[in-house]
Amino acid sequence: MIPIRFEHVSKSYPRYSQILTGLKDTLLHLPKTLRSFKRDRFMALNDVSFEVMQGQSLGLIGLNGSGKSTTLALIANVLKPQVGKVEVHGRVSPLLELGAGFHPEMTGRENILLNGVLLGLTRREIRARMNDIIAFSELERFLDQPIRTYSSGMVARLGFSVAAHIDPEILLIDEVLAVGDLGFQAKCLGRLLEFKKRKVTIVLVSHSLDTVGRFCDRAIWLNEGRIAGDGEPASVIRRYREAVG
Repeated sequence: MIPIRFEHVSKSYPRYSQILTGLKDTLLHLPKTLRSFKRDRFMALNDVSFEVMQGQSLGLIGLNGSGKSTTLALIANVLKPQVGKVEVHGRVSPLLELGAGFHPEMTGRENILLNGVLLGLTRREIRARMNDIIAFSELERFLDQPIRTYSSGMVARLGFSVAAHIDPEILLIDEVLAVGDLGFQAKCLGRLLEFKKRKVTIVLVSHSLDTVGRFCDRAIWLNEGRIAGDGEPASVIRRYREAVG
């Protein structure tokens, strides 16, 4: 069974530029404004079709606003397509915003339990992996302090450490490899390479073309919501660089 399939998928969002003309004018002409909202929409994805095979590592590249994060959100079932069909078969583990489920007043240790549950593990599974998660994070001295005392880098580091000890079938990654110092970044990449060896299906969004070229075995270049290139990473990256200058 193919883990990820997009069939003629389109997704748009309303533009709200009309409000910039002034609140008073907007309210005085509210019916006209609402009709304009319906007409004026930003196409994040426009008739996009592709498949990701089992164990494939796919890199999504493109300028900001090209549809990369929307694609991840559709795979994660956070968004629904307006047109077309998205099929996902397998347990999805998103590394999109590390530490997003953390509670600031809870300790790091307590938040490991909370975040693990949010990522689909049972409390027993999390406790069984607790020591490994803590050791990977290198934050042992801070685990019994509330998260609100952590720096943003420490929060991201703890978030990645939890996510690195789940058992994903489909792994979604959105610009989370620049976590901590260079040594910890190398550890993060090493863990992702372990997932790759285990034939986990991986979709990576990154502005680091070098990372996509080294890590992925396929790349898709999105341009204004459409696929502008799809294939071997070095070839797609070369065409992308030529196009954007």
